Amino acid sequence: MNDRVELIDRFYRSFQALDAPQMASCYHDEVRFSDPAFPDLRGSAAGAMWAMLCDRAQAFSLTYSDVEADNQRGRAHWEARYVFSATGRSVHNRIDAEFEFRDGRIVRHIDRFDFWRWSRMALGPAGLVLGWTPFLKRKVQSQAAENLERYRAGQT
Repeated sequence: MNDRVELIDRFYRSFQALDAPQMASCYHDEVRFSDPAFPDLRGSAAGAMWAMLCDRAQAFSLTYSDVEADNQRGRAHWEARYVFSATGRSVHNRIDAEFEFRDGRIVRHIDRFDFWRWSRMALGPAGLVLGWTPFLKRKVQSQAAENLERYRAGQT
């Protein structure tokens, strides 16, 4: 196992343990993170997002596989099962992650998943009807950003 594969492995083992500080330690200070809910987090905001998600996790489990990496790039597949706190609905999200590295840490992290599939599980009928629309995606992004801002304000 090379150092970058070990880094990705440590990131997901920390996530399994809901250890956000250890997850954040895998990130470079200049990290950029994106996924369908948080399209552009930079620096400490990425670590804060994981801390918020770990703190709020309910009925959470995570598996990961297919970890590959060279000195510049890496990838992994991961699946999370949890209760979405806003609705109390069960979610099984399947995510493909891509990574870029600098100075032995993750400097770019992109998670991709089927937003419509996620929204049907997390939001129920509203996700089924509107989950494919840019409107609902923007609404979820806006709410996620507000939640993260409130969470970060409570941390200081």
